[in-house]
Amino acid sequence: MHPALRPGIVAALITVALDQASKLWLIHGYGLGGRGVVPVLPFFDLVLAWNTGISYGWFQTESTLGQAILLVIKAAAVVALAIWMARSNTRLATIGLGLIIGGAIGNAIDRFAYGAVADFALLHAQIGGQRYNWYVFNLADVAIVAGVLGLLYDSFRAPDAAKAP
Repeated sequence: MHPALRPGIVAALITVALDQASKLWLIHGYGLGGRGVVPVLPFFDLVLAWNTGISYGWFQTESTLGQAILLVIKAAAVVALAIWMARSNTRLATIGLGLIIGGAIGNAIDRFAYGAVADFALLHAQIGGQRYNWYVFNLADVAIVAGVLGLLYDSFRAPDAAKAP
């Protein structure tokens, strides 16, 4: 392994491990599915939601063929991101791509194991008697967003930093 890839690979492995550990504990250890909405903080609840689509529930499908197609698309994306990571010029881009890859793999494991992605974190705000909910998400999603933000920051910081191949 090329030493420059190590931070990205470590980021991907840590992301997959934390994502899967949190989901396994919440689903099987804590039994979140049978608890409904669990308030944690005034702006944060735990709630189990199964996402049969991709980001933000787009392209919802419960068919076996549809799930297989989504897995193939995700696998192709991971390969493309890994190639980009191998060609990246900065540590931040490498780590950002590793976070995205780890998040994609974590969600792909869910899709393979359960036929859907397990989401559990719900942010919300109470404004003037009206409750506003964000999307339900998981740690893999957080890693993907953090990775994208890292790539964006890196692309503005250095002229040739995080350009896709």
